[in-house]
Amino acid sequence: MSMATCASPVDVGEHGTYAVHRDPGDTRPVYRFTDRITADGASGYPAVGGRYHVYAGWFCPWSQRVTLELALNGLAEVVSVSFVDDERDGRGWAFRETHGPDPVNGFALLREAYDRTEPGFDGLVSVPTLWDRVTGRVVSNDFRLLGIDLATQFGATAGTYPEHLRDEIEALDAQLGPDVNQGISVAGGDGPGAPQARERLLARFAELEERLSGSRFLLGDQLTEADVRLWVSVVRYDAEHNVGGRIGPALPHWPALWRWGRELYALPAFRSTTRFASFTGPGAVQLEWEGER
Repeated sequence: MSMATCASPVDVGEHGTYAVHRDPGDTRPVYRFTDRITADGASGYPAVGGRYHVYAGWFCPWSQRVTLELALNGLAEVVSVSFVDDERDGRGWAFRETHGPDPVNGFALLREAYDRTEPGFDGLVSVPTLWDRVTGRVVSNDFRLLGIDLATQFGATAGTYPEHLRDEIEALDAQLGPDVNQGISVAGGDGPGAPQARERLLARFAELEERLSGSRFLLGDQLTEADVRLWVSVVRYDAEHNVGGRIGPALPHWPALWRWGRELYALPAFRSTTRFASFTGPGAVQLEWEGER
């Protein structure tokens, strides 16, 4: 590893805002790295402890999915994690004193990991990013597949992606994902699609209220990847997207959904992977996530 350095402070005036600049004829996906970790190593990336590192962001719900899977499946000592700074400019995500330098490669910018993997990389430099110490390259920045691999390929006995519930997990994600996980930022914005996104999001919350009124977790009494995927968006609802009630009522308006959210927050894995300061906006309602449920 080279000597770790930190990037200079965010400076939009000098570096501009982050954007992906691509050749119009380039049809490759911006989330370009989709290699898989496998227990038997058939993919070329065996599930070996100490080999992989996750570059994450406290602010990012997709990153939190991955750090939650690590915590819930007892992989904290198996796959290491470090965090980029909470803000970025045109250079993309960077390592600063806020959360410390890159402990693996000494990169100042996360872009360096992508350029080392694919010189001149022109896709999305995103978190989470899975780095392989052995090959010295990015394995994956596909947060969905990465979360599944961490839940299933390292021998977890109480995995959050059990085989008998996988179809239900994916079916529920297909229903909730567009309106909640992807739609929540649109609903909290000022764009032309915001009113419709708010309507769809609130309708999903009503459906979730009914579901959770008779169920401890989304799929019964077992905590699964379905809960992980939803929770990282719900915990950001009032803190980040619903500031000033721009979407609708605060989360306690739905008591069953609120009970579910706080029950999960009471678990060490959820609490330790959540840093409200990284995503809470000015003037946001400070909900009581701890206490009686």
